[in-house]
Amino acid sequence: MSRPLYPYPVEYLSNPSQDELRQLALEHTPAVVKTSCGNLVKVARNKARQAKYTYIIDTPDQAEHYSHQLMVPDEAAGWIAKQEAYILSKGRLIEVQGYLGLGPRAVGVQWLYTPEGANIAGMQSILRFPKEEVLTNGHGFEPTFRVVYTPNFFPEGLPGGQAIIVDLKSYTTYIMGPDYFGESKKAALRMLNEYAFRQGALVLHAGAKEVHVGNKRISMTIMGLSGTGKTTTTFSKQGAVTQPIQDDMVTIWPKGELSITENGCFAKTWGLSEDTEPVIYRGTLSSDAWVENVYFDESGTYDFNKEVLSADEVARLRDVLIATGADATNLDRYVSSEVSPSDVLDSNGVPHDGWDFVKWTGNGRSIIPMSSVEDAADLHDLPEVHSMGILNRDEGADAAMPGILRFTSPEQAAGFFMLGETSKTSAAGKERGKTRSPFTQPFFPLRHSLQAQRFSELAATMPHVDMWLMNTGYVGGDDASVKHGKGHKVKIRHSSAMLEAMLTEEIQWTVDPDFGYEVVDVDAPENAPLLKRVPVAILNPARWYADNGKNGEYRAWVSRMKSERREYLEKFDVDEKIIAATCG
Repeated sequence: MSRPLYPYPVEYLSNPSQDELRQLALEHTPAVVKTSCGNLVKVARNKARQAKYTYIIDTPDQAEHYSHQLMVPDEAAGWIAKQEAYILSKGRLIEVQGYLGLGPRAVGVQWLYTPEGANIAGMQSILRFPKEEVLTNGHGFEPTFRVVYTPNFFPEGLPGGQAIIVDLKSYTTYIMGPDYFGESKKAALRMLNEYAFRQGALVLHAGAKEVHVGNKRISMTIMGLSGTGKTTTTFSKQGAVTQPIQDDMVTIWPKGELSITENGCFAKTWGLSEDTEPVIYRGTLSSDAWVENVYFDESGTYDFNKEVLSADEVARLRDVLIATGADATNLDRYVSSEVSPSDVLDSNGVPHDGWDFVKWTGNGRSIIPMSSVEDAADLHDLPEVHSMGILNRDEGADAAMPGILRFTSPEQAAGFFMLGETSKTSAAGKERGKTRSPFTQPFFPLRHSLQAQRFSELAATMPHVDMWLMNTGYVGGDDASVKHGKGHKVKIRHSSAMLEAMLTEEIQWTVDPDFGYEVVDVDAPENAPLLKRVPVAILNPARWYADNGKNGEYRAWVSRMKSERREYLEKFDVDEKIIAATCG
C-alpha cells in the first residue's frame, strides 16, 4: 500500500532506544514511577481495553458484515481531523517501526505516539520485531498498518470521551483518549485479524509453545480470554522440554502452519510469585520490563497481591490517583477516615461508583521482552501445530467442566472454540459471572460466524491435530467455598499434569454420554498415575456431583448448557453441523 511514511508535518523521534523512551516517559507521561528494580510502572486511567468505544468506519447498511459498532465516514473524518490538530499542537511524534511476526508472513506496522504516550511507545517497542530482523540491511520499510495514538486528546461529545476508530480500508487505527497499553497492542492485531482472514488464515487469541514429545517437535496453541490462564499455561512446563513461543496471538494457516506476532510477553501480574510462575515473575522484576497498573509500596517494591488500600496508602498515592481520575473529595474523605472500606465496598468486595481507587485493580500487567524469557523457542524455526486447545476458567456452585477433555471432530472443536466459554475475571474490577466470546476473540472485526467457518476449513487440512479444552478454574465452587472444603480448585500443577499426560498419549479416554467429547476414564487402570496427581473430581465432575448427592444439580446444568450453547451459536448463524456436534 503506497502512502506517505510521515503523514503529519511535525518532528519525528524515530525508533528511540529503550533508555531514551524511559527518559521520555519520566518527562512526559503522567503517573509514571521508577521502581526499586529499575523499571518503570505506569498507573493508567483505563484499567482494561475499551471495546465499547471502538468503532469501524463504514456506513450503517454494512453493519451485518462486522462484529464491532460502526462510525460513518464523515463523522470519523471529523474526529480524525481534530486528532491531527492536536498532534500539530504538540509538534512531534514518537515513531516505532516494526513487524508483527518474522519471515515471509511478517506484516509491517508504524506506531505513532504523542509525547505523553512515551511509556506505551516503550512497551510497543519491546513487543514489535525490529525491521532489521525482517528486512535485508533494514532498508525498504513500508508499513501495511499504521496506529496513531494520542492518550491526552479526548474527543468530547463521544461516549466516555475516548475513541478507537478503525479504518480497515487504509489499515489505520486512530486511538484518542485511552492511556492503556492494550489499545496499542490490539490496534495492530485487530487489523491483522481482517488482513490474515482475507488471505485464507485465522488469527487466534492464543498462546503457543513448542513441545518435545519423544523425538518429535510440535507446536501447541492455547486459546483463552483474559484471566483464564493462557499466559500461565504457555509458560509452565509439561514434560522434559517445553519452550514458550507466544503468549497472546498467533495465526494458523492450512496444514498447521503457524505464524507469530510479537517479540515478548504481555502478562497479567495478579498473584504473581516465583514459585508458581517463575519466568513471568523474574521477567517482571527485570530492569528491561515495562509495568502497568501494578501496586508499589513506598520503597518502590511491587506487591502483586494488593487489594484494599489503607488510608495512609491512599494519602501517599493521592497525586497519582487524581491523575488517573479519582475524585479528590472522595480521596480526602477516605484519608481522613470519614469513610471506611466497608462503607464503599459491596459484599463481593466490588467498589461503589466513585470509589474504585479503594481497591487496586487486579489487571496489572508486565511487558517482558523475549530476550528475558528463559528457554524461549527459536522463533525463526517453528514446527507445525499438532495440538490446539482452549481454556475455560469455570467458577461457581455449578462449575462442572472437566479438567481436560478432547474433542472428537473438527466440528465439535469449532463449536466450543466459537463459544469461548469462561467466567468473567473482573479485569476492570466489577464484572462477574459467566461469559462467552467467539474464539475468545473480541478483536476479530468481521462477522463472528466467519471464524467458525474458517476454522472448520482449516481443521479439514489438519487431521493430525489434537483439539482439546481445559478447565483452569474450579469444580463445584469458587475460592471462598473451596476454603470451606466445598468444591475443588484446578491448580497449576493439575493443569501441567493433565497436559503432559495428554501430550505423551498416556490418557485412556472415554466418551462423555451427555456431550460426546472424550474425558479421562477415571476407572481405567492406565490412568492411575494421573489420578495420583489430579483428583477424580477435577477429571470427572459428573462423578463428583453424583458422589456428593448432587446429581440433580448436574443434570440441570447439562440441560441448561445445551440450551444456552445452542441459542448462542444460532445467534451467530453457525452451521448446523457445528451446532449439532457441540450441543447434541
